[in-house]
Amino acid sequence: MIPACFSQPNTNTLSGTSQVPKNLVTCIYQIQLWDSPTYLTLTWSKTLFSHTLTVAIHAPHLFSITISLYPSTFSFFRNRPGSKSIHLTHHHPRRRIKLYWDFTRPTFAHNSAEPDSSFYIVISCNGRLEFFLGDLIDELAKRCSGLPVAPQVFPEPPLLSMREHVFGHKSYVSRARFLGSRHEIGIDCNGGVLKVKVDGRTSLVVKRLAWKFRGNERIYVDGIEVEFFWDVFNWVNNGDNANGHGVFIFQVGDGGVWPEMMGPEKRLMRKSLSSVAAGGGSTPMTSPSPSCSSVLQWAEESNDGGRSSCSSSTRSCGSNGGFSLLLYAWKKD
Repeated sequence: MIPACFSQPNTNTLSGTSQVPKNLVTCIYQIQLWDSPTYLTLTWSKTLFSHTLTVAIHAPHLFSITISLYPSTFSFFRNRPGSKSIHLTHHHPRRRIKLYWDFTRPTFAHNSAEPDSSFYIVISCNGRLEFFLGDLIDELAKRCSGLPVAPQVFPEPPLLSMREHVFGHKSYVSRARFLGSRHEIGIDCNGGVLKVKVDGRTSLVVKRLAWKFRGNERIYVDGIEVEFFWDVFNWVNNGDNANGHGVFIFQVGDGGVWPEMMGPEKRLMRKSLSSVAAGGGSTPMTSPSPSCSSVLQWAEESNDGGRSSCSSSTRSCGSNGGFSLLLYAWKKD
């Protein structure tokens, strides 16, 4: 059965196992809107029955829309380039935001929800190009002749932070860019031993996780100093609980920012919370998880003395190369 050929199940809940994401990536960029810096969040979510991109503007919150990337996987069904106009008449009179996108034939790395090439997503404000991501510059130039579209005119936007929810049993893989270079990050956890691999080479081994379920160490990626934080309390405490997840942070420079979770991310974390509650867990959980809260606060306090919170830091890190990769590693049978 081809899922795209039939009606999709309700995606507002994650009650069924088919709606648990195979991969979920949230990228936080710093952009300019009307000469004011703000945060743009792109959330790429892939499940068995859906593949979506949620675009949101923060600080102040202006809008959030979700774009379906299905059925681009199938050669006989093709997405068409799309656009969306947003008129901010209530709080921002005479200000207009327009989105353009093309996910007709995107290419993806293995199991990734975020495309590697053959796509674009664009944001313009009152006819001025403010954000461009992708590589189909010529196609965009033909479609939007009034926008100044050229690599030398509009550079790659600064990526401040990246959150990824990865799913596996003992091994988890992510791909991230550290100061311009793309690397494959591997996390292996087996027999009480944690291994961190970068591009297939082991960078760190942590033994006796029963006692060292939280910690941080310094590693180097192509000569770049990276602070690594881990928190596998859920795994050590819950054993083989399928809903348990480890939290890992790779931090370069001053680190990044962490706007609140929304859309597919929020639904996934709520599902985790409800599963723990249904199982009679005795640990009070007032945030997505106690593990998440502690390791994020720890990572940020190591850089700024605790001046920012784990969910709504407002530091500007795009100019000095600061970047953080946050991995939620979910155990699956």
